[in-house]
Amino acid sequence: MLNEIKGILTRSHATIWQDMIGGTALMVGLVGVLYLPGLL
Repeated sequence: MLNEIKGILTRSHATIWQDMIGGTALMVGLVGVLYLPGLL
C-alpha cells in the first residue's frame, strides 16, 4: 500500500502543488467570508 501511495505521489507531482494551492485558496476564502459579517 505504501508503494502505491509513493507511486501516485511521484506520478502526480506537478498537480499536487496546484491542488494544495487551490485548497489553501478555498480555505482562506472561506475564513474571509465567515469573518466578513463580524467586520461590518
